[in-house]
Amino acid sequence: MINLMVAVIILLAVIFDFINGFHDTANSIATSVSTRVLSPRAATLMSASLNFIGALVSVNVANTIASGILNGSPEQYIIASALCGAIVWNLFTWYIALPSSSSHALIGSLIGSAMVATGSLEVVNWTNILDKVIIPLFSSPVIGFVIGYIVMKLIYLFLGRVSRNKVNKCFSKLQILSAALMAYSHGSNDAQKTMGIITMALVSGGVIKSTDGVPLVVKLICALAMALGTSLGGWRIIKTIGVNMIQLEPVEGFAAETSSAAVIQVMTAMGAPVSTTHVISSAIMGVGSSKRLTAVRWTTAKDIVVTWFITIPATMLLGAGFSFLIGLIVH
Repeated sequence: MINLMVAVIILLAVIFDFINGFHDTANSIATSVSTRVLSPRAATLMSASLNFIGALVSVNVANTIASGILNGSPEQYIIASALCGAIVWNLFTWYIALPSSSSHALIGSLIGSAMVATGSLEVVNWTNILDKVIIPLFSSPVIGFVIGYIVMKLIYLFLGRVSRNKVNKCFSKLQILSAALMAYSHGSNDAQKTMGIITMALVSGGVIKSTDGVPLVVKLICALAMALGTSLGGWRIIKTIGVNMIQLEPVEGFAAETSSAAVIQVMTAMGAPVSTTHVISSAIMGVGSSKRLTAVRWTTAKDIVVTWFITIPATMLLGAGFSFLIGLIVH
């Protein structure tokens, strides 16, 4: 039987997943919308559908969140506090139109909440945090940048003598496929974080016995919430990624999306909860840099990178604050 606190956590998790969907829609479709390969409506519907499918495919990242971040089974109010902190951060960064990482917002908030509630650093599995969070946090954007740069250079090398109009006409079709793969990849990594949180709450509340595996109903709830959020679109952030940072053409959009999707798929297979925001943004920077450094609006890029670095410490503080306040109420 699900108790009241577990029900509250599930509700907060669905809200977080929904916000994650519309906050991170830009990751999947910003390039295809900005290059006018797809209309906003068509791109959003495609993204929502493939986010849903991707969310049902794997549980590697969900298992990392459910049992790899904290040691032991946390009290339920710790999980609720973490979700509150992550939701506030996502809404704040959406409001100021900065593409922040929902993944690291959730993880940072969970760490801060648990440390304040227990008064101990030992509650956090720091080895897993290093292997599954910190290293992928810094390596995945770098890899995305490098692959985006190389892919774009190879396209220039092989198609340099073909007219730009012919190249873009061809890649405007291929970019639909790359946008679809990016949307699928986003669902396969991002929706799993919420699955892991709900699974953690169900174990803490005694509803299920183990964090090994995610119940099918949890998968469906998270996939649906992510898809519904995606269907609303994150137009403020789409402009930041797809227009303000670099002026993209279809061939460049294809290179950025394909590079990003490849990195995300590898990280998902490893169970690493990476930021699709970080990866697509850095891949776009790599693609732009392959043309010339001045093609990237580095002022906008700088703001994005700064947000990457402050997300975890900022959400640790938010999680800690909510944990302190909610702890006073429940105790």
